[in-house]
Amino acid sequence: QLQLVESGGGLVQPGGSLRLSCTVSGPRASLDTYMLGWFRQAPGKEREGVACITRDGESTDFQKGRFAIARNNHENTVFLEMNSLKPEDTAVYYCASQAARSDGNVCYEGAMDYWGKGTLVTVSS
Repeated sequence: QLQLVESGGGLVQPGGSLRLSCTVSGPRASLDTYMLGWFRQAPGKEREGVACITRDGESTDFQKGRFAIARNNHENTVFLEMNSLKPEDTAVYYCASQAARSDGNVCYEGAMDYWGKGTLVTVSS
């Protein structure tokens, strides 16, 4: 069992930046976190992928360059740097992990193994 705890959410003005962090803990924290990712769920909408990154540094970005994902393997932490924020970025942001798959890892909500409880990001003036 892993525990994922997000932090860094809050209120930011349009055009601003925010950095989210997620720390993973548990007996298998180093083994079951081959892929770490960020997902978000806006009010009234389904959860969607934001970005994922593997332990080897390969990343998937669904936000077309405004966001950057990074991780610290030694500390089992993943970050999401969000820039040029827009009101439509308002959502609860979730961190998730995925163990290594023999048939390949995919940054997809249904493929993630463990989830954090989320941190709220509100973009508003």
